[in-house]
Amino acid sequence: MKQQIEAFLEFLTGEKKFSENTVAAYRNDLYQLLEFVKEKGAGSWADVDRQMILSYLLDLKERGYAITTVARKTASAKSLFKFLVNLNLIADIPTDNLGSPRVKKTSPQLLTSGEIRELLKQPDKYPTPEAKRDKAMMELLYASGMQVRELMSLNLNDLKFQDNWVAFQVQGSRRRNGNLSRSVVPSLDRYLEEARPLLCHSKDEDALFLNRLGERLTRQGLWQIMKGYAKEAKLDNQITLRALRHSFVAHMESGAKG
Repeated sequence: MKQQIEAFLEFLTGEKKFSENTVAAYRNDLYQLLEFVKEKGAGSWADVDRQMILSYLLDLKERGYAITTVARKTASAKSLFKFLVNLNLIADIPTDNLGSPRVKKTSPQLLTSGEIRELLKQPDKYPTPEAKRDKAMMELLYASGMQVRELMSLNLNDLKFQDNWVAFQVQGSRRRNGNLSRSVVPSLDRYLEEARPLLCHSKDEDALFLNRLGERLTRQGLWQIMKGYAKEAKLDNQITLRALRHSFVAHMESGAKG
């Protein structure tokens, strides 16, 4: 049974290109499920039936797991059984028609325009290439309203500078274009001229925003950076990347930027 879990995880990594953190979460969930069904007498995945799965989910709830965690573990189990059916390793999916716990979606707390301005000031305290990069990222994120994953996926050739405008093209599940006045992202020019050449270790690197190793900065890296500046701006209890993006979009729509 462990072999099937590992084969599934290799499928997620190789075929689905899931991140290391996501695969680790699946591994934790599925090995917990494996331990439970073995205790209930299952010698193979074909022995696992709907009642056993229902008992597993009830056990999670009785042990005090949050609804979001139970929902994730339910989704992990469904994905594994679907994988096993596709490989003809089991005949039926015991999680068929099994609903996941409803997770109430809450709107993120919005930051005021004054709080955003305070956050944007923080990189100015430092003369380093990283600080110039951070200021450019934050300005571009704020001015464009793009998603963080879109920001991190930008390459140099996704930006086109035209007189007083900078045009950008976002690659992702859907391609979209936009343009901004260069006056709202003044740090972007400074980053490209002064900081990126110092961070870049290879002329073949296309990523717009680089880490200290000269490689593409990740979403997790940006989050750590934002948390650091949020703490300095005394906003550390309010900052999430989702809240930031919603705040930026709300300010653009209301004309509150500036």
